[in-house]
Amino acid sequence: MSQQPPVRSTSSPPPRPDASMSLLTNVMDHSLDEGYAEAAARRGEGGKGLPSTLRAKVGLAAALLLSAVVVTLGAAQARISAPTLAKEREQLIQRIEAETSAADTLQKNVDTLRDAVGSKQRDVLQKHGGDKAELVSLLAGATSVQGPGVKVVVDDAKQAKTGGGGPRESSGFSDTGRVRDRDMQRIVNGLWQSGAEAIAVNGQRLTSLSAIRAAGDAILVDNKPLVPPYTVLAIGNGQRLSTAFQDSADGQYLHVLQQNYGVRASISAQDEVRLPAAPSLIVRTAKPGKGTS
Repeated sequence: MSQQPPVRSTSSPPPRPDASMSLLTNVMDHSLDEGYAEAAARRGEGGKGLPSTLRAKVGLAAALLLSAVVVTLGAAQARISAPTLAKEREQLIQRIEAETSAADTLQKNVDTLRDAVGSKQRDVLQKHGGDKAELVSLLAGATSVQGPGVKVVVDDAKQAKTGGGGPRESSGFSDTGRVRDRDMQRIVNGLWQSGAEAIAVNGQRLTSLSAIRAAGDAILVDNKPLVPPYTVLAIGNGQRLSTAFQDSADGQYLHVLQQNYGVRASISAQDEVRLPAAPSLIVRTAKPGKGTS
């Protein structure tokens, strides 16, 4: 019995199970993009390109070179502008010195004129004052005086601070430990009432037209600022004047400032005190009105 030759099938092989996932299969078979693969291959051929450490060194050297160029240019510019700046500074110094000298000259002229005016005013007072010319000159502050008296020194509290609050804050000074213009007014008025014949505050002679005011935190006497401690000199019977002032209402007021606010104050009788003449005087005369006998 003859055997039949095997029959060969001409049909196509069965499809792969993952045929429907061709995109995923392509990604798995070719995970690296061709462009990246070519670049990696070029870098691997012959060791072309610089190592990372060498590139870092080159970058650092370039940065240092750039910094050196900038510093060099700055130094060169400074050397170029230095003579100009020095010249401008020298010119400014010369201007300051010239203006200072001019101001000193003007001040000397003012002092000379003030002395001349004061001398003429004193002559007028002596001429028209009659028998009371000396008393009139004394009361007007036209002449310097010396004699027994008292010395009152008033100073701010040791730990005076701004913004202290309290009842003394309402009239300009925010610190209750600061001596204020109204304090000096009461001290001076108390000395006058206690029998003082002449008074000066920090060398400023007081007259009947003198004013004690405040400008900011400064105390002014006839528009001239004072610096603490404030020294008040008064001509009069030293011990009697001292006792009378301390027993007066204004002396008690000063004592309250010491006790409640820490203001420092002292009063002492002096065998002799010297008071200068007032720097400027205003001479006024009075005439009887009509209808008076």
